[in-house]
Amino acid sequence: MTESGIDLVTGGEPPRPARGRRRAEKPKKKRRWLKLVVLLVVLAVLVGGGLWAYGWAQDRFGAAPDYSGEGSGEVVVQVESGASWRSLSYDLEEQDVVKSAKAFYEEALDDPDQAVLQAGSYQMREKMSAAAAYRALTTDIIKADATVAVPEGARVDDIVASITEKTQISQADLEAALADPASIGLPDIAAGNPEGYLYPATYTIDPGETAVTLLSKMVAKSLEVTASLDIEGRAAALGYTTEQVLTVASILEYEVSNDDFARGARVIYNRLDSGMPLQMDSTVHYVSGRSGDVFTTDEERAADSPYNTYKYPGLPPGPIGSPGQAAIEAALNPEAGDWVYFVADPDTGETTFAETYSEHQQNCRDAGFSC
Repeated sequence: MTESGIDLVTGGEPPRPARGRRRAEKPKKKRRWLKLVVLLVVLAVLVGGGLWAYGWAQDRFGAAPDYSGEGSGEVVVQVESGASWRSLSYDLEEQDVVKSAKAFYEEALDDPDQAVLQAGSYQMREKMSAAAAYRALTTDIIKADATVAVPEGARVDDIVASITEKTQISQADLEAALADPASIGLPDIAAGNPEGYLYPATYTIDPGETAVTLLSKMVAKSLEVTASLDIEGRAAALGYTTEQVLTVASILEYEVSNDDFARGARVIYNRLDSGMPLQMDSTVHYVSGRSGDVFTTDEERAADSPYNTYKYPGLPPGPIGSPGQAAIEAALNPEAGDWVYFVADPDTGETTFAETYSEHQQNCRDAGFSC
């Protein structure tokens, strides 16, 4: 190249500096980056919209998420008065009883019988299938607050009726359990007869409670209480067996009030010691099934049954009901006295005791009837 700027090789104009060419290319790079950004934005919108559309379609048309099986653990579900299956479905999902409110609500809608939702507390499990959860609220009901109260003096038939009324345990299952003494822990001294060994108390029904487990609790409670009272040793000191003391206590539950248990026990023992027949209306009622009063008919008193203490001397062959602790304690610790008669005023409930028959007759007249 010469000082005049003419290229000696080509004879033409000298080439432009390289930096001039770089300045001309910058707008092209900007356009490429802009296109790329736009493309990414469009893809993001398409992907996001597709995911939203897929989720919407799944929510609207797909199968609702659901657990399988009966679940595990324990959850108390409270159903408020006026609650609907729809509102309850969200509560169940929140408590993780079911996987989705939709699955449970669809289960309720699919029920052709359209079961009515009952208010109350229900014992359920976590992670139940919608079908299992629905059954737990309609057919396999276990109320969380379900209890069975066995009052003092209650008989086996009464207890069975109460259990079937308050729980889902069937009469057939209860009768089968009662017919298998070993399955419910009945002691040998009971000779297979559960009467008197289903202890009077209030029992909470646990999840999965069965006839065997519930009756076993009642027998276990009876054995626990009698053991705490040392019934075997104290009965022997009186000259009686555990079974006989329980029988005396069961009679007291029907014949006298709690305040008179100890004196009533003394009357029974005095009669037994002297060879007098007990002549207890309550034992006759046990055979006839009569209830609601303290009287017996000539026909009832003539019944040929070992429980008829008018006809047969001594104690009946076993308890006539479930005695409570106070009656058992009185049977083990009778009050000192020579009474062999007592009569209860049907109006006041007051019991009057007598040592002689003439005194007893006067007490009867005072109560308004003849003896």
